[in-house]
Amino acid sequence: MMQDILINWSPQETRVAVVEHGAVQELHVERTLERGLVGNVYLGKVSRVLPGMQSAFIDIGLERTAFLHVADIVAPFTPGSRGAAPAEREGRNGPQVPIEKQVFEGQSLLVQVIKDPIGTKGARLSTQISIAGRMLVFLPQDQHIGVSQKIPPEQRDALRRRLLALAEAAAAQESSNGAAAHHGGFILRTNAEDASDAELGEDIAYLRKTWTRIREQASRLPARSLLHQDLSLLQRVLRDLTTEETTAIRIDSREQHEALRRFGQEFMPQAVGRLQLYTGERPIFDLYNIDEDITRALGRRVDLKSGGYLVIDQTEALTTVDVNTGAYVGARNFDDTVFKTNLEAAQAIARQLRLRNLGGIVIVDFIDMVRDEHREQVLAEFRKQLGRDRVKTTAGGFSSLGLVEMTRKRTRESLAHMLCEPCETCGGQGIVKTARTVAYDALREILREARQFTPKEFRIVAPPQVIELFLDEESQHLAGLSDFIGKPISLQAEPAMGQGQYDIVLM
Repeated sequence: MMQDILINWSPQETRVAVVEHGAVQELHVERTLERGLVGNVYLGKVSRVLPGMQSAFIDIGLERTAFLHVADIVAPFTPGSRGAAPAEREGRNGPQVPIEKQVFEGQSLLVQVIKDPIGTKGARLSTQISIAGRMLVFLPQDQHIGVSQKIPPEQRDALRRRLLALAEAAAAQESSNGAAAHHGGFILRTNAEDASDAELGEDIAYLRKTWTRIREQASRLPARSLLHQDLSLLQRVLRDLTTEETTAIRIDSREQHEALRRFGQEFMPQAVGRLQLYTGERPIFDLYNIDEDITRALGRRVDLKSGGYLVIDQTEALTTVDVNTGAYVGARNFDDTVFKTNLEAAQAIARQLRLRNLGGIVIVDFIDMVRDEHREQVLAEFRKQLGRDRVKTTAGGFSSLGLVEMTRKRTRESLAHMLCEPCETCGGQGIVKTARTVAYDALREILREARQFTPKEFRIVAPPQVIELFLDEESQHLAGLSDFIGKPISLQAEPAMGQGQYDIVLM
C-alpha cells in the first residue's frame, strides 16, 4: 500500500503520522523533555544484586534504577576489557550462570536500554549491545551474521556471504592500520536487500567507528554516564519508517527539513528525494484530520463503519478488546452479521494496536461464531493485518472460551500513557462514588471521631452535591447522628473538591 508520512515539528514536540489511503495507521510522538531511552548505551553501576530474582538493579543516572535480568546478560563489557570470547558465553549455549557469579555491587557495566521506564517500573537493560545503522545492526559482542526474515529465503545466503566478506575486509583494514581487529556480528535489515557492496561497507565503517567511540568513552568517563544516544524521531523516520511504499515525507519546518535532508544525504540518500517541505496555510495534521484520530485513539470506544464497535481497555497487566455488533443488522441472518462484524473488527483492532502503540498481552473477545470456517477466516484476516505491523506480534487461535490471545512487543509507552494521566477525581478507575455513598462515609467518620475526641462541633466539608443531599434527603439521618453524639454538625460546600472527596473538621 502507498503511504505518506506527515511530520509536525515544534521546539517542544515532534509528531509523525503514517497515512495510507487517507487513514492514519501509525502515530509517533516524541517530546523534547521526555525523549525515549531505548537504544541508549550507558556506563552503569550495579547498585544491588538479587540472587532470588536472578536480577540486578543498575544505576544509570535516571530517577529510578534500571532492571537487568540474568537472561539479558551476554558477555558483559566492563571498562578496560574487550568483552568475553564466544566460548565464554555459557548463558547462550550452555547452563545459565547465576547472576551473582557474573556481576557484583559497585561494578561498572556497559548496558543498553531495551525498554523505556513504564509506569512505576524502571528501564530494562541488556549487556548485549546492538547499534543500528541504515542497513545493518552491529552486534559487537557476537560473531553471528543474521538476515531479516522479511528478505526472501533465496537471497539470504548470498547476502550473508557478501556481508561476511566485507566485515572480514574491514577487520583486516583495521589491523593494517595498527588498531586491534574487532570482528563482531551483524544483522542485515530489510532495506539491505538491494544494497551494493559500497553501501554495506559504508554502514560497517560507521557502526565500527561508533562502537570504538563508545568503548573509548567507557574507559574515561565515570559511571552513570550516557555513552551513546539513539537517533531522534525525525531521523528514525528515514531509517525505520520509510519504505518502498512511501511516496512522500512532508515536514512543516524549514529548518528541520534542511537538517533532515543533510542527514538523509549522508545515511539514507534514496529517501532524500521523497522529502518535501510543507508550506500550506492549514496545519499539516489538518490535511487528514489527524488530531481527531488522536482524540479518538484516547477513547475506549471505536466505532466501525458497519455500525458495530470495539471497546478497548488498557490495564497494568494486559489490554482487552471487546467486539460488539451494535447497530449492524445488514446481513441476511445473524451468523453472517456476526461474521462480517468480526471480519471488520479484525482489521480495525490491528490498526488500533499500531495507532495506540499498545504492547504486552492483548485479549480479543470476538463475537461468538458458530461455524468453524468463519472462525478460521476471521483469524486468518487478523493475522494478515498483524503482519503489517513493524513491531513483532504473535497471535494464537481461539481458546475454549472463544478468546484470541496475542502479544505485541512493548518497548515504549503507549499513546494514552504518553499524552494522558490518571484523573485526579477517580484516580484512574473510571468511576467515582455516588453523592449518597460519600455522605454515608462522612457520617461513619464522624461517629468514629466522636468516640475519640470531644470537640465543640463537627463540620463536614464536601462537594456541593453531597451538601445538598444532607440538606434534603439525608437531613433526618444527619440530625439523628447529631443527637446521638451530643454535638452539633455543620456543613460547608467546597466546589473545588472532587465527588469522591470529603473532610471532617473538628471545631
